[in-house]
Amino acid sequence: MSRLNTTVGEFARRGFDSPSGAARVWEGWTRRLGQAPPLDLTLFEVAADRDQALELLARIDEAAPGLLSRVVADQGWCTRLLAVLGGSSVLARFLARRTEQIECLATEPDLKGQARRTELQERALGADGVVDPDLLRRANLAALVEIAAFDLTHPHPEQVVDQVAAELTHLADAVLQCALQRARAEVPGSEKVRLAVLAMGKAGGAELNYVSDVDVIHIAEPADGADADEAMQIGAGVAAALARICSAHTAEGTIWPLDAGLRPEGRAGPLVRSLASCETYYRTWAKNWEFQALLKARPAAGDQDLGQAFCDMVAPLVWQAAGRDGFLAEARAMRQRVISLIPPKEADREIKLGVGGLRDTEFSVQLLQLVHGRGDERLRVRGTFEALQALTEHGYIGRADGAAMVEAYRTQRVLEHRVQLRRLRRTHLVPDDEQGWVHLGRTLGRGPDEVQSAWRSSTRSVERLRQRIFFSPLLDAVSGISSDALRLSTTAAQERLRVLGFEDPRAALGHIQALTQGASRTVEIQRQLMPAMLGWVAEGPNPDFGLLAFRQLSDALGTTSWYMRALRDEGWMAQRLAHIASSSRYVVNLLMRAPEMVQLLAHTDDLEPRSRDLLTGAMGRAIARASDHATAIASVRALRRSELCRIALGDVLGTADVVVVGQALSDLAEATLDAGLELARLEVDGPPVGVIGMGRLGGGELSHSSDADVMFVIPDDSSPDGVEAATRLVRRACDIIGKPGPDPGLVVDADLRPEGRGGPLVRTVSSYLTYYERWAAVWEAQALLRARPVAGELRLAESVRDGVSGLRHPRSGLSAAQVAEIRRLKSRMENERIPSGADRTRHLKLGTGGLTDVEWSVQLLQLQHAGTHPVLRTSSTLMALEAAERVGVLSPEHGATLREAWLHVSRVRNAITLVRGRAGDTLPVDYRELAAVAGLLGYRHDQHSQLVDDTRRLMRLAARVVDVVFWGLEDERS
Repeated sequence: MSRLNTTVGEFARRGFDSPSGAARVWEGWTRRLGQAPPLDLTLFEVAADRDQALELLARIDEAAPGLLSRVVADQGWCTRLLAVLGGSSVLARFLARRTEQIECLATEPDLKGQARRTELQERALGADGVVDPDLLRRANLAALVEIAAFDLTHPHPEQVVDQVAAELTHLADAVLQCALQRARAEVPGSEKVRLAVLAMGKAGGAELNYVSDVDVIHIAEPADGADADEAMQIGAGVAAALARICSAHTAEGTIWPLDAGLRPEGRAGPLVRSLASCETYYRTWAKNWEFQALLKARPAAGDQDLGQAFCDMVAPLVWQAAGRDGFLAEARAMRQRVISLIPPKEADREIKLGVGGLRDTEFSVQLLQLVHGRGDERLRVRGTFEALQALTEHGYIGRADGAAMVEAYRTQRVLEHRVQLRRLRRTHLVPDDEQGWVHLGRTLGRGPDEVQSAWRSSTRSVERLRQRIFFSPLLDAVSGISSDALRLSTTAAQERLRVLGFEDPRAALGHIQALTQGASRTVEIQRQLMPAMLGWVAEGPNPDFGLLAFRQLSDALGTTSWYMRALRDEGWMAQRLAHIASSSRYVVNLLMRAPEMVQLLAHTDDLEPRSRDLLTGAMGRAIARASDHATAIASVRALRRSELCRIALGDVLGTADVVVVGQALSDLAEATLDAGLELARLEVDGPPVGVIGMGRLGGGELSHSSDADVMFVIPDDSSPDGVEAATRLVRRACDIIGKPGPDPGLVVDADLRPEGRGGPLVRTVSSYLTYYERWAAVWEAQALLRARPVAGELRLAESVRDGVSGLRHPRSGLSAAQVAEIRRLKSRMENERIPSGADRTRHLKLGTGGLTDVEWSVQLLQLQHAGTHPVLRTSSTLMALEAAERVGVLSPEHGATLREAWLHVSRVRNAITLVRGRAGDTLPVDYRELAAVAGLLGYRHDQHSQLVDDTRRLMRLAARVVDVVFWGLEDERS
């Protein structure tokens, strides 16, 4: 008893699952031999299931005395035998039953490839020279032993999993050929029919598992002189016999089932078809998924010429399939349907069908092949590994992504092989018990936790890449282009460009050729992108400019590692760039100066404007880091340029509305003013300077074309020399941030200061307050409504603002004379500033019902009522409108009309600037320019006239309200 307990402890230390059971086997073996078995328990470390290996080894020793001593004497032989005995219960029992097969493990097994056919044929032939089904089953198992030994003892199984899969496919081909020979022998008259067996699925792609259904299609033709109908009947009999031989179970076991469900009409269709019948079906009735299945079709057994004729017939149809209506949508839906059908309790264990599993990789790869392979024959390969290599090599998948997909696919294929080997069952589930994970880990030379981690990591990697590839806008765009359009002559290409809307097809073709000629990886990706980019650019109002801009950006960025990769892989980036390039000169100009900002298009979050504090901090740090003053100035201007680009991109792409854009531009202007003063102070020593924002800056409502209206204030204790120094400081700051250069400057306008251009550029607090107390005109009180501290020494600006509060918000409101003065001033301003002969209904700023009308109406209400209603004391037009409604000085109907008109006209003005690349206050007359503006505002390409109608209508409605609110006319509705 003590000896048995000692043995049990030893088996426990050696990792046996049932130490007591293993000890009993060991004791029984010892009693039978009269001595301890001739091996050390350390040898079992190579076995996954050590209890199973021990039990079967004892049975082998009993069945073949003397064999074990020879095996143990050869370390390699012993390792291979124990690896198979512990790795597969079925193969272990086969070796215990057929101990002579152990001899095949005496030498290092190699992968025999096509030679498997000859070897299997020799092993399967009976005495009568005809294939014997039982001998065939035995030969198949013997071959599996050799392959499993190679696989299980390889130090890096992931690196050879494709070779193992190919070898399993060669074995399947050999079995099919032998079984077909037997089937012909069983069916009378089989010489009257030519029969080809086409491998599909994993068998077609030469990537079989240890246990797979082998998907096939049977093609039959009458032999010379045979009756066609009779030949087809005989062919069906041969195919049925073939399936029976492969799937039947006897004392020698089974092989695997043949699955002909992928044939035309599926299980409802005839088992065999002629070549002509198949062609009719695939050209007329086949569904989209059937062409995806045919991607892997290849002759596997039988009449090779007939099988190849079938492949040659369907190949053109396969490589046109991605252009069929609904192809991508159906493929994606089919994948989701498969996922939805996985039993919930198995979803987290599925290696093949689960999210991020093998099928996701295979589907993604096949979609890329089918879409891009229409125009690139280099992608027309069958196997997943081959396809991944081709897609990566030719730039359709990034190198890093391609490597990640291959690594994940290898990891998952090895796991699939191992879980199937354990009991030689068709399963794709990882273990659900600790012992199962331990065994699985041992077959890979790893711990169970490490294997689980590798598997989970692989599924996450595949899911991330699948989302990028499977739902890529590029894939959708290219699939929507006809196969013929992917390969055009020069003349045909120019005609297609003309049809797409290019006014100068020859120049456009020149840009395309410049982008797509060459053999570099960059050019490879450009060639992939070009069909989609052309379609996207053509959707814009100015395709010619868009293609030119895309070429210029690509010339500037094409050699950078991230640019092409991002266009290909990053969601909607390429489509967004095409839209911008053909729609907005303003943004294109910014991108040409800062091409790296294209990266912002990849993620919508990157388009969110940065806050005032973040901008100020970034500019301050840039100044502090700069090695010299010129570098500091360049850094600040570059930061401003980048943020201008971010804001404009958000505007063009619709991620930021006009209010957000106005506030973002105002925040940027304030941060830039701060930076300008800081930079100037490095050159000019002067007193503190506060900056008061006026006009649209004061209201936080800047447009893309706005200047920064400001006033500058210094402390009361400033000496005359200090005033002079402050003036120099301010002038230098304005020069630094406003000077034209490679990026747009911030034009600072101080004309709203006391005495206008004739007055001093800077004043002390007291000087401002004295001036406004004694000499301020009513229009200056109106201008001060939007006064707001924005930069520099804010306390100084606040002192001025607070000191003129009585002027800005008079307690008693306005006198009739003051109201009349404001009205006269507005009338004179419109007459002087609107160009002679201009259509006032198209002038967005000064026209009837335009921005000025709305803003002056709001400001008149503020001057009249803010003295008694503090809620009206705001510099924002929209907030003032809301407040006026709240306190009852403006009806909700009138407020809504003014608000809608102001927002709409502000959007239109911004859009005009974005399209033209320069400011514009009137609706464009040119239809292409007008179409571009309309497109940015969300109108369809053919609705530019609707934009004009909508704008005029809203301005007309606003004008009626302005007549009542500002001009004091009677409301027509009352």
